[in-house]
Amino acid sequence: MSIKPAYTTTAVATGGRDGRSKTVDGSLEVKLAPPKEFGGNGNGNNPEQLFAAGYAACYLGAMKFAASQDKSLPKVPDDATVEATVGIGPRADKGFGLTVALKVNLPGVEAEAAERLTEAGHGICPYSHATKGNIDVTTELGTVG
Repeated sequence: MSIKPAYTTTAVATGGRDGRSKTVDGSLEVKLAPPKEFGGNGNGNNPEQLFAAGYAACYLGAMKFAASQDKSLPKVPDDATVEATVGIGPRADKGFGLTVALKVNLPGVEAEAAERLTEAGHGICPYSHATKGNIDVTTELGTVG
């Protein structure tokens, strides 16, 4: 599948998990440090935190876009949230793998409508497309109805 990007950005990392990462336009710069669970001091962010933040924001945006395009879907409430939990651990074959658990809170939206909205969000979100078949992603509805 080929796409024509409407937007691109570039980031440069130095030092790997114990270094820095920044966008070339200077709008984002983070200090990186391995989590304590990996022997680090935890005094910085790690790629899993950045992935979780990006996926949560993108998926919420995808649900909003889906609702704007399909009037049979409920409007995403202003106080809606997506909590993304990203796990990392050793794979059975070699290397490391990720897991993602998304918890979607859509206050005031009935459960059936919320389910349709979350499914539509996965159909649009580029993070969901990228992870499909590669990473175990679960989606749970929190506060609804």
